[in-house]
Amino acid sequence: MEKIKEAFLTSGSYPAWQPKVVLFDMDGVLYNSMPNHASSWHNSMKEYGINISEEGAYMYEGMRGVEVIKKLVKEQKGVEIDDATAAEMYRKKSEYYAACKKADLIPGVKNLQEAIVRAGLRVGVVTGSGQKTLLDRILHDFRGLVSEDIFVTANNVTKGKPNPEPYLVGMRMAGTSPWQTIVVENAPLGVRAAKAAGCFTIAVNTGPLPDSVLLNERADLVVHNMDEVTALLPSILKQY
Repeated sequence: MEKIKEAFLTSGSYPAWQPKVVLFDMDGVLYNSMPNHASSWHNSMKEYGINISEEGAYMYEGMRGVEVIKKLVKEQKGVEIDDATAAEMYRKKSEYYAACKKADLIPGVKNLQEAIVRAGLRVGVVTGSGQKTLLDRILHDFRGLVSEDIFVTANNVTKGKPNPEPYLVGMRMAGTSPWQTIVVENAPLGVRAAKAAGCFTIAVNTGPLPDSVLLNERADLVVHNMDEVTALLPSILKQY
């Protein structure tokens, strides 16, 4: 772990390793919601003649829904649509998602957050979602763990992941620099956004994509469940 942290500090020419906050993505990190999102993307876009496979949906995870739709329409139909049209299509996707069974918490994520808080760090959330019901659920399910003043949603940014803006906003809310910030992600675009913001990024591969996809986005560490992160936490947090 010391070599991983040393490589991180060297890559950014950072002065020290001083973790103070951990920023969590939501889908696939806090909740096992990506299967629901994947089927909702596939079924809703099919109504508009847009093809996106369920596995393919994971490649767009973390990106704002309107941006995903505009990208798909341009690639597959060769036309650019405005935000209002994309938002209407996204409402259809949201209807499909709302009809899905409620997603469970990712196993071990609360234990990990409890360990982080015991270690004296703060916990924040950086999600591409703007749906109030989902955001309210986070504050209920992770009460006493997630800091409400470190909560970035689609409503706080003008550019979603893979743009670094969401994580830059998260650091601004937390009052931290990149070498004081750890990100927990599961999506390629989320990892790309976090690394572009300069953060130490742990990729927890909870989906069907191979580890290589996350490593290619320069994740500092790739693991396969939250228990692995909890076990590594003392060595991760040890100041270097």
